[in-house]
Amino acid sequence: MTAVDQHKRALLFGRRGTTPATAPPVRPPWALAEPAFLTACTACGDCIRACPEAVLTRGAGRYPEIDFTQNACTFCRRCVQSCETGALDANLPIPWDYRAAISDQCLLKSQVVCQSCGDACETEAIRFRPQPGGSLRIELQADLCTGCGACLAPCPTNAITIQSPEVAA
Repeated sequence: MTAVDQHKRALLFGRRGTTPATAPPVRPPWALAEPAFLTACTACGDCIRACPEAVLTRGAGRYPEIDFTQNACTFCRRCVQSCETGALDANLPIPWDYRAAISDQCLLKSQVVCQSCGDACETEAIRFRPQPGGSLRIELQADLCTGCGACLAPCPTNAITIQSPEVAA
């Protein structure tokens, strides 16, 4: 299978200026860097079928992407175990470097009480600090965030995204 030219694909879907370097899709955990992943992955779908959380879907070029709209990744490694091409490498030191990012759409930033993302966060990377006047301030501790995506689905305003450090910077 030939690799998808992401520049042409972005143009086709009306995303001029969007390039793999600035907005790559979130690949499965333990995925190789994007160019190597696209070269190694055959888009066979084995990892998608192996995912018990059903967070892997077929994206552009039928390559696997993460979809956190219904569930979170538990890092169970079944996707890696099913990958015979080496596109997912269990020897990588961490599953990925993605982390949550919270936008200004967060209800707390508008003084509306909401803690749904923090309630869903097992690592307690999302915390709420009391402020003078009784309000709360949301804080994300990036060193505790695994990028699992558990905080995305419960957010009523879609204020949370999962990003790589290069995109977030």
